[in-house]
Amino acid sequence: MRDSDLKYFEDLLVERKTQIKKNIDDAAKEIESLKDDDVGDEADHASISTDRMIEQAISAQQRRELGEIDFSLSKIKSGGYGICEMCEEDISFQRLKVKPYAKYCIVCREIIEKQNK
Repeated sequence: MRDSDLKYFEDLLVERKTQIKKNIDDAAKEIESLKDDDVGDEADHASISTDRMIEQAISAQQRRELGEIDFSLSKIKSGGYGICEMCEEDISFQRLKVKPYAKYCIVCREIIEKQNK
């Protein structure tokens, strides 16, 4: 992979990382504000509880994505970025544009998904 391509993906990953951190912080503030809300009745309490669970699930997913982004950024620095962890072939540029923290090429990803069913 060319240096300009690596720089492109590094910038993309850093931008996404910044956005995720902001999302997680905003969600934490939202959950805090829900705690401070004066609950009127059981329906309000149930609604707030549901909102809190949804926010926590979204934040957990984003924390996982953040870990994958950090791993990809470390691979850029070490020289292993864009190489499938299963077959060790290059991951296509188009796949990396869609999912810049992809660990597997399309073929290997499909194999993994079939095995997990």
